[in-house]
Amino acid sequence: MILKPNINNPKLTRKICGYDQEMKKISLDVVEEQPLTLFLNSQEIVTMMTINDYPEFLAVGYLLNQNMISRDDEITSIEYEDEINVVVVRTKKKSNFEKKLKKKTITSGCAQGTVFGDIMEIFEKKKFKDDQKLKIEWIYELSKSITLTPSIYLKAGAIHGCVLCEKNTPLIYMEDVGRHNAIDKIAGYMFLNKINSYNKIFYTTGRLTSEMVIKSVIMEIPIVISRSGFTVWGVELARKANLTLIGRAKGKKFTLLSGEKRVENK
Repeated sequence: MILKPNINNPKLTRKICGYDQEMKKISLDVVEEQPLTLFLNSQEIVTMMTINDYPEFLAVGYLLNQNMISRDDEITSIEYEDEINVVVVRTKKKSNFEKKLKKKTITSGCAQGTVFGDIMEIFEKKKFKDDQKLKIEWIYELSKSITLTPSIYLKAGAIHGCVLCEKNTPLIYMEDVGRHNAIDKIAGYMFLNKINSYNKIFYTTGRLTSEMVIKSVIMEIPIVISRSGFTVWGVELARKANLTLIGRAKGKKFTLLSGEKRVENK
C-alpha cells in the first residue's frame, strides 16, 4: 500500500481504564478525536471532529467533495497549525463559497455532514460508462486483504475505514471517526498527488448512504464496495449515475444494487 493505518502513532489512541462485565479493572486503547477548524483563504468554513492524522489531505478533500473548490483551482499553500488545530487552504483565485454557504443540505454522516450549494446538479450531468470492469474474485480478495491489514479499528474500534483500490490491490487506506472524513482524506491525497480515478475502486467499512455515493461520484470513482448496508437514496443516486454499488460484502457473499454490467464472473 502507498498509505495504510499507522497503528503505532501515539496521538491516535490513548490508554483508558475501565471495568469488564465481571467488574475487573481493565486497560484498553481508545480512539482520540479532536476538533479541526478549516479555513478557505480568509473564510472559516467548518470545524470537524477527526483523529487528525492527515489534516492537509482532509482539508483539501473536504473542499473538493463539498464542491467549494474544483479540480481546476490552483492551491497555493496549505498551512496547518498543530497547537490550535487549524488548517488553512489558500487558492490562487477566490471561490464563491459565500453563495454556496447559503444553500446547504444536512446529510446522514456519523458526525454532521453538509453538502453545499447545487452539488446535486452533478447527477444531471454525470453518468459513468461501463468500460471499467470488476471481477467478482477481486471483491473477495480486497475484503480479505483489507480485513487482515493492521488497523486502528482492530486495535481500538470506534472508527471507520475507507480504501482506494486498483483491481484487487488496496492502495490508500484511511481511517477516521467518520467515514466521510476517511473518504475526504483519500480525495485530498488523490488531488495533491495527481492520481487518476477512472480505473479505481472505492471500498468502505461504513454504510452506503447518499453522502458516500455523492462523494464517490464527485471523485469520479465508478465502483464502490462496502461490507456494511445501504440506504434507498444511496442506491437511487448510484443508479442515476450508473455507479456500481455493492454492499454487505462479507466472506463469499455480497449484494449488487447498481452498475451490474461492469461485474464479471471470470
